[in-house]
Amino acid sequence: MVAHRLLIGLAGLMGAAGVALAAASAHGADASRLASASAMLLFHATAILAAIGLLARGLLHGGIGLVAAAGFVIGAALFAGDLTLRQYAGHALFPMAAPTGGTVMILGWLAVTLAAVVAPNK
Repeated sequence: MVAHRLLIGLAGLMGAAGVALAAASAHGADASRLASASAMLLFHATAILAAIGLLARGLLHGGIGLVAAAGFVIGAALFAGDLTLRQYAGHALFPMAAPTGGTVMILGWLAVTLAAVVAPNK
């Protein structure tokens, strides 16, 4: 499925960016924001891959599971993008970008829960 492949590709990009930000955090002065950005990208890249695997096995409701995985992409991008921009450019992506991203990630996890509960029995 095209959506699955797209999400897997985005997870790969998120994983690569997460590793790069971890390295920048380890070598930069006062770079704690980058460590948080890295963690969110790496954790949610893995969560996307897991969600796609569960969707492929029919263990999550298809539409809700896709919404959850997309929420992980959007939320982590907002959160990490905001923290990274603050670190390097000295300003936010937009007001409340990081908290909005965090909220979207939380909603993604709740969507995973719902997708598991309403998935068809196999």
